[in-house]
Amino acid sequence: MLDVLGLEPDDERVYRVLLGLPNSTAELLSDRLLVPRADVDKALSRLVGWGLVIRSADEQFTAAPPAMALGSLISQRRDGLRMAEQALVTFAEEHRAAMTGSSINDLIEVVTGVDAIGHRFLQVQHAARTQVRTFITAPFVAVPPDENTAEPVALGRGVQFRAILDRAALTEPGIVTDAIRSLRNGVQLRVADRLPMKLVLADADLGLVPLAVTPDGEPGAVLLHRSGLLDALDALFETVWLTAHPLVLSGNGGAGETTVERGPEGPTDLDRRILALLLAGLTDQAVATQLGVSPRTLQRRLRHLMDMAGVRTRMQLGGHSVRNGWSEPQ
Repeated sequence: MLDVLGLEPDDERVYRVLLGLPNSTAELLSDRLLVPRADVDKALSRLVGWGLVIRSADEQFTAAPPAMALGSLISQRRDGLRMAEQALVTFAEEHRAAMTGSSINDLIEVVTGVDAIGHRFLQVQHAARTQVRTFITAPFVAVPPDENTAEPVALGRGVQFRAILDRAALTEPGIVTDAIRSLRNGVQLRVADRLPMKLVLADADLGLVPLAVTPDGEPGAVLLHRSGLLDALDALFETVWLTAHPLVLSGNGGAGETTVERGPEGPTDLDRRILALLLAGLTDQAVATQLGVSPRTLQRRLRHLMDMAGVRTRMQLGGHSVRNGWSEPQ
């Protein structure tokens, strides 16, 4: 648990025993933990050095109060991370300057293997200073959407996220729930009929483009630095973004049968999710599956919405929904 602070397993075990057994000797700790005396001595030495344990003149040991001792360590680690982030910005600027006029081999890096691609995918987002833009297509090989740990961290730094979903990806299990989570965190999402590739762009400096599977069965990708090719991908994203359909989903994700009653002043959250997904181009079956309702319930809600809007066809319902903000969250 405390390994993130630099403590080893033996250090943590010794410290936790000392919390309940103040004024213990190394011998007593060794007996209690069934750990060799030499290992206990090393752990105690480290703990005393960090200020987590207090040693008395007669070689007895007592754990320092956790709120004080661990709080100090956490603060030191937090300050260290801030300094590392500042160093990252400096190194990135130096790297960008060094890349100017570099050869093709310096501008393109081939990445092979699921783990390596996933690592680069997260690194690209961590490197972003102002914005991250992505094309999201199925299948999800290296990093499934719900495992993108870099997104909330970058959002917390004020980085803007814009993502375009391939329409077919909306039928993947759990993708709607993840999309709702991203929207609530401030990600802008749009849907395109068909995307040409997966893509992630960090500012105008880095881009990651997955390639076809290599002959030995390993997936590959290309990491691009600032170049004419990266500029072309930048323009491609912006062109697709302009023609893609904004995706707006309300609610918490999975909707049960108990949420389908009409709201007092208009469509319910479930109705709004239905309309948003239908406007994004999903089939009735795909919408029902994503929202966890039966096709029968879906049809009933659509008939009710058409009656509420005073229209006869789904096309008219779609137009009414857009004009009146029915597919937008409340």
